[in-house]
Amino acid sequence: MRTMVLSLGLGLALLCLLLVEAEDPGATGLDKSKIEGKWHIVALASDSESYLQKKDELKMAMATIMVLGEGSLKVSFAIPTPEGCKKSEAIYKQTGVLGEYYSSDRGSRTARVLDADGQTYAVIFVSRGKDGKALHMLKLYSRTPEVSPKITALFKKLAREKDFTDEMIRMLPSQEECSLHEV
Repeated sequence: MRTMVLSLGLGLALLCLLLVEAEDPGATGLDKSKIEGKWHIVALASDSESYLQKKDELKMAMATIMVLGEGSLKVSFAIPTPEGCKKSEAIYKQTGVLGEYYSSDRGSRTARVLDADGQTYAVIFVSRGKDGKALHMLKLYSRTPEVSPKITALFKKLAREKDFTDEMIRMLPSQEECSLHEV
């Protein structure tokens, strides 16, 4: 009887955990096999002064996500700049919080998946420290350069929930001069 009660208790605890994860898409931890591959970064929102000064000049960037051992992610970026196509990479390791990753490459950053279907879009919230100040950025990743009005509205809603104003949000124009294959 004691074993049955213990088994029932563990089963209920597992069910509750699964229900909590199902209600919070950011907490589910992505199916990493679905997030792997090429992505377009189609929208940004940030409270960084340098971003706000240059946001109207920004264009769509590219990213490739590769799953490494122990759940880490390698993210490669191709970012168009006035100086040309710039490439960077970062390794993100799981923090122990579902859907959250940490990178110490180019300064410390924490990235949290706020919403994603893993196949067509992902909304990522990034925090980093710079000069003793916390900076935040919200990124909309898409498998294609275009996103539906529904996903655009979702991104803007999540941005406002994170206290980004309309002036901080930018849907990025498409570009063809900078891709992951050229860098």
